[in-house]
Amino acid sequence: MSDSAFRVRIVSYNVEFSRSATPEQIGEALKPLAVDLVGFCEAPAGDWTARVGRVMGLAHAWVGEVSSANHKDKYKSVLSRTPFDTTTEHRLTSGRGWNPASVVAVTTRIGGLPVAFGSLHICASGRDDGHAHEWATMVLPRESCPRLVVVGDYNNELDAPAMLGLEAAGMRSCWRDLPIDVKRHYTWNAFVPGARGQGVIDHILYRQSSGMRVTGGGIIEMATPLSDHKPIWAELTLPA
Repeated sequence: MSDSAFRVRIVSYNVEFSRSATPEQIGEALKPLAVDLVGFCEAPAGDWTARVGRVMGLAHAWVGEVSSANHKDKYKSVLSRTPFDTTTEHRLTSGRGWNPASVVAVTTRIGGLPVAFGSLHICASGRDDGHAHEWATMVLPRESCPRLVVVGDYNNELDAPAMLGLEAAGMRSCWRDLPIDVKRHYTWNAFVPGARGQGVIDHILYRQSSGMRVTGGGIIEMATPLSDHKPIWAELTLPA
């Protein structure tokens, strides 16, 4: 890594409305990773995210206002080591699956560099319809920050049409850059050990034109799952 680049470590975790663990338990499980940014989905409202942050040493928390499918405590939220410059949420309502979905988005600075970070929870869909297509065509073009990372439960496997549509729009999954055969792994359902489940449907995407590079990452395996999803992580370098 050049002297002018900075590392950022990221976690994405669908916590299933904290049904199986307290925020403090989740914070303790993630703390050893020493991450800079965390994107949660299906997170409870209120101070739940901030409580995780207190355990992890991440002082800045922001929670959206759109709960997935209007269910109780299925919000998207963000934790950050550095302060937020901006916060917003994009509501997504297209497609035949459940609605609404959303993407919470923040901007922060890492090593003095502006970084846009989002956490989403969307429904499975095709390439030209649904939440992924709506985000790619209606939201993504308005994001001017070159260093963009969007994480979450995409409910689509890596080579699904919806994900290929996001790649065509300029995003790239970290799974493409890691020595992991995602067809042999799964991130849901963590409570069914040894089963393939629904496959790897949680992703960390970054803007291909950003110059960012993936230097590490993987699926976090837990002896005792704290959610029906497994958390995932990635480390990226940010060129100055």
